Amino acid sequence: MTSRRTAVTVLLLAGLVAVLVRTVRADDYHSAPGRLSLWYAAAWLLFAASLWMLRTAPARTAVVLVMAGSVVIAATGLVAPPRTSTDSYRYAWDGRVQAAGISPYDHVPAAAELAPLRDAWLFPEGRAACAGPDRAPVGAGVCTRINRPRVNTVYPPVAEGYFLLVEGLSPEGTRHKPLQTGGALLSVATAAALLLVLRRRGAPWRAAYWAWCPAVPVEAVNNAHVDVLGVLLSVAALAAVVRHRAAGGALLGAAVATKLLPAVLIPGALSGVRRARDALAVLVPAAGVVALLYVPYVLVSRGSVLGFLGGYVREEGYDDASARNRYALLRLILPDDWTLPVVAAAMTAVVAYVVLRGDPERPWSGALLVTGTAFLLLTPGYSWYALLLVALVALDGRWEWLGIAVAGAAKYVTGPAFPGNADTVGTTAYATAAAAVLAGWALRRRTARGRPSGTRPAGLPASAEPYGNTGRSA
Repeated sequence: MTSRRTAVTVLLLAGLVAVLVRTVRADDYHSAPGRLSLWYAAAWLLFAASLWMLRTAPARTAVVLVMAGSVVIAATGLVAPPRTSTDSYRYAWDGRVQAAGISPYDHVPAAAELAPLRDAWLFPEGRAACAGPDRAPVGAGVCTRINRPRVNTVYPPVAEGYFLLVEGLSPEGTRHKPLQTGGALLSVATAAALLLVLRRRGAPWRAAYWAWCPAVPVEAVNNAHVDVLGVLLSVAALAAVVRHRAAGGALLGAAVATKLLPAVLIPGALSGVRRARDALAVLVPAAGVVALLYVPYVLVSRGSVLGFLGGYVREEGYDDASARNRYALLRLILPDDWTLPVVAAAMTAVVAYVVLRGDPERPWSGALLVTGTAFLLLTPGYSWYALLLVALVALDGRWEWLGIAVAGAAKYVTGPAFPGNADTVGTTAYATAAAAVLAGWALRRRTARGRPSGTRPAGLPASAEPYGNTGRSA
């Protein structure tokens, strides 16, 4: 029976790989987002089926399948240039600017001072230079693939250091491929890190939540989002903080200095802390690492090292509850003026709950609750933000939170297929994700009440933690 399930799992993985290759190679984001959405949906269905078959596999078999699958699935993101995001072009430019000895925070890509660094790949010229929806004009007859070419970079120092490293290791003329390769290596490294944590807890198969997730090859590899580096550091931080608070805090600081979003993990890292000195053992190294990593850029930059951060917050509507379908679920039931205070109150309550009642042996559980709640309240429109959440699901096991990653993809990819109703698509997707989370919580609570205290779900070995832990950090 085990060998049959393994064979079926391999066949499902093969199907997933084939669908992902077709998804990544489809140039449909601008021309036919509805068709691209169908390929996305097929990939997620095959992902779910593969996980279902893997869940009862012996630990050794699960480890082999997870790692082999991680490598092959990550490789699918390498078969085409970035399809649904142009962020990696900014990464390549920031790396090139730094390699020339210039701070990436001092000049916008359109600046005349940086014109000697331009090439035909990032700055095409000629009559057809501005053809296509992913080009922005920077001068007479010159366009660029870089989005927002007239604003400063927004990326923190670890991300900028990574861009410089990739630039330094890249052969001339390799264009987008080095950053995609870096994303593939980091995604596989994250799968390996998850396996190391989960093997000790008797559930190595759960690493497949990350390793086989369609969001990983699409966003971490094909679109080469630097978020994947932040995810790897976040996984290492949460694993370390259980035994070594200072080390975990330092790694968490490095994660925050990569993409800022991992700051939402701080309450999880403080789960169950009862003494101020224990909290400071995490917070001081985290803050210290962030500050130290910024120092070199502060010393060499003439402008602010925060770059476009404030402008980005305003552009995305996080400071305006009526803008761009932000806070979509709350706005279904609340006046716009109430939205920001309710978000602040709700997040404060969740953070307090995690810090006061969270399980210090499972900091990722509280981190998932805080991160997932933030996503549901803010309803972001970029699908790659959810990479962090996918890794937390792998660590914790509550699969229903993956619906948030699906919702982000639906809002980003499927919304444009419905002109005039894109906001409705995003709101519906996030509402469905919220309903799935609530249903999962109710089901787990009911199951926990019906099980005698101290028992484990059937089929789990003594060394295994209960799937979808229902402990104090919910």
